[in-house]
This record gives sequence, C-alpha cells and structure tokens, in this order.
Amino acid sequence: MSTEQTAIFDYQEIDDIIHARIRLAIMTILLVRGKTDFATLKKQTKTSDGNLSTHLRKLEDAGYISLKKSFVERKPITVYWVSAKGKKAYANYLATIEKLVNNQ
Repeated sequence: MSTEQTAIFDYQEIDDIIHARIRLAIMTILLVRGKTDFATLKKQTKTSDGNLSTHLRKLEDAGYISLKKSFVERKPITVYWVSAKGKKAYANYLATIEKLVNNQ
C-alpha cells in the first residue's frame, strides 16, 4: 500500500468498541451462537471474570448487547445477545475492515 493510499483511509472509521480483541470475540461468539451465558463466554474467550465483565459492560453501555439475569436451580445466570444496534455496528465494522484490506 502506497503512502498516498494509506493517507486516504480514515482509521477513525474503525469502531473502537468492537475493535478490542476480547470485545470482537464476544460479539462474534454471540452472533454465531445466539444467546450465550456468562460462563460460556468466559470459557470461549479464555479471560477472567473481571476482564470479561468489563468488556461486556462496554458493549452493553454502547447498546451493542442486551442481557437477562435469572436463576436456574437457585443459581444466578446472565445471558447475553447482540442487539439490533450491535448487529448493525458489527456489519459496519466488518465493512470498514474489508475496505482497509482491499485498499478502497
């Protein structure tokens, strides 16, 4: 990629909320699996409770994911899924990365 082409791409277009590695993994898992509980997300992302909670909160605050807390056999369970806003943001993120990769 030439210097001129590099200057044309606006890196500000990349969604910082999704772009973080763990948040990208969370969004991808939720889009592929659908509704997913905290324990499964923790296992899939191979991260700590605190780190996962922080990333989930950022996605929730952005309106990209929704959650429901309930009890199953007296144990608290939190289930997450991607909201309509999150699906749109993810599609835009992928389009932006594709544009970068294809030098457009």
